[in-house]
Amino acid sequence: MFEEHRDNRHDEHAGHEQDGRLADVEIEYDQYDDLDDFDGHDGNDDGAPRSSTTRRVVMVAAGGVFAALLAVGGYGAYNVLNAVTDNGPAGGHQGAGTVAKAPQEPPTAEQAESTAKEFLAAWSRGDIPAAAGLTDRPETARAALATFHEQVGARSLALTGTGPAKADGPSEPALGFRVKAEFEGTPDAWEYDSVLSVVRSQDGRPVVRWKPSVIHPQLTPGRTIGVQETPNPVSKPTDRKGRPLDTFPSLRAVLPQIAPPDGAAATTGRAVVLSGGGEAERLFVLTPPSAPVVKLTLDADLQQVAEDAVKQQAANGNPASLVAVQPSTGHILAIANAPQGGFNRALAGGQAPGSTMKVITSAALLEAGVRPDTVVPCKETTYSPRAWHNDESGDFPSYTLADDFARSCNTGFIDKGLEKLQPGTLGTVARDQFGLGLEWHIGVPSRDATIPTPGNKDEAAAAYIGQGRIQVNSLVMASVAATVQNGTFRQPVLREDAKRVTAPSRLPADVARDLRAMMAKTATQGTARTPMAGLSGQIGAKTGTVEAGSQATNSWFIAYRGDLAVAAEVEGGGHGFSAAGVAAAQVLKAGGGKG
Repeated sequence: MFEEHRDNRHDEHAGHEQDGRLADVEIEYDQYDDLDDFDGHDGNDDGAPRSSTTRRVVMVAAGGVFAALLAVGGYGAYNVLNAVTDNGPAGGHQGAGTVAKAPQEPPTAEQAESTAKEFLAAWSRGDIPAAAGLTDRPETARAALATFHEQVGARSLALTGTGPAKADGPSEPALGFRVKAEFEGTPDAWEYDSVLSVVRSQDGRPVVRWKPSVIHPQLTPGRTIGVQETPNPVSKPTDRKGRPLDTFPSLRAVLPQIAPPDGAAATTGRAVVLSGGGEAERLFVLTPPSAPVVKLTLDADLQQVAEDAVKQQAANGNPASLVAVQPSTGHILAIANAPQGGFNRALAGGQAPGSTMKVITSAALLEAGVRPDTVVPCKETTYSPRAWHNDESGDFPSYTLADDFARSCNTGFIDKGLEKLQPGTLGTVARDQFGLGLEWHIGVPSRDATIPTPGNKDEAAAAYIGQGRIQVNSLVMASVAATVQNGTFRQPVLREDAKRVTAPSRLPADVARDLRAMMAKTATQGTARTPMAGLSGQIGAKTGTVEAGSQATNSWFIAYRGDLAVAAEVEGGGHGFSAAGVAAAQVLKAGGGKG
């Protein structure tokens, strides 16, 4: 992005009177329509080519202060970078205007004023050769002035002397002047102040000391000024209440992907830009860019809470994400990522969900005839033939399916899953009733869930507890929680006009009821009770802890409160109830269960 800058300073310098008289000086000049017609003369010789148009300007000198308001228009456009790369004598022949090497008396104030007056007059009327000839580096000045005129393309250019300015030294009297450029298609003018200094040439003539900053005070060697198209958004997204969203770091990768509504288009802006040798800077806006407003489903208030919650849990550099969804509509209310402004892992990431996957495994078991109160022993170790353990040590032979869910018992789910479910059943339930893997179109690119059909019992055991080759993200798992709360899959969307997919079937009513009861027990009596403590209303949750190496574990948490569902994950965050649980609970608390 460009940094906005408009320089409208007005320097005023007091002059002094001589004899209390005003002297009128009338200057006649020719305007060259094309620099290619110039033969190297300054336009004062009889044989020099002239255009058919001769203009006149009257300049008034009041004592030692000059004032000139001169204008010219109609500049073309091309790009010459090295026109401003020479900031002083650097070898090579520059013509007779080179500064004298032998010490000479500095120009008097009157000589400096007169030289500046002539230079500004020539520059303002577009007589580049004449203006360049009044400098100590005519070839460099000619290229730089031509570059400025052609790249800026102003309709008219007016230069007004502002009086003596701070000089670099006693041998170089300096004078200030104001530049006013007007352009076609905009009523505003670009105005700024600059300074030039006057020295003696080798032949003793007073000439302008040439340097790029004469053109603009910020112009330095290697930089250029010209009119450019300004980057503009494809659309201007707002939250569901019309509030801006461009200040949220987690949305930086999301908002540029929001397409305009059908039939709407963005308008490209144009600006005078200082570029090269650093970050481009916008000096003057000719036409601002415009883009059609697109109202998204996001909620700015909840988005801020989500940003803060994820940032806090990722303070140690752990990548993390969170998504909040409204179950009744599928509207995505918040998207947060850490690092902020980096990869959009909330929508495009892919991680194993750990025990949060037991929500779908439970749905499959319930549909296979297992009841929440069916005894499903929680062994300390079971085999598939791979050995599997629980986070909680010990054998619990009297645990029911609801107990295994609330305490997050891996062995109970593996044993009952291998007994009751067929290879591929988990993927079928996930697709047909939870909408996973149906190629969602949420309004921006997103990654769908991957739930491969297991090739053996070890792979099946891993899938039942959310390990192995299963890949999801916070968006997917927020939708899982929302589907349980609502009983029906409603594809998450960022905008109302997104093309939704529908699941082939909905959760059976008794299955949805049992899942809500099991998630409620987990939120109040199970592994999720600590982060969910103090939350009222209809609540439910499920924790997940994913093995991710010899020591590190990833933290997962999905939950709902009323019409608000949340999923959060923190890589290397430990148990599900810790980092991810704390972040999700913050959003649920702020949302008030209303979505």
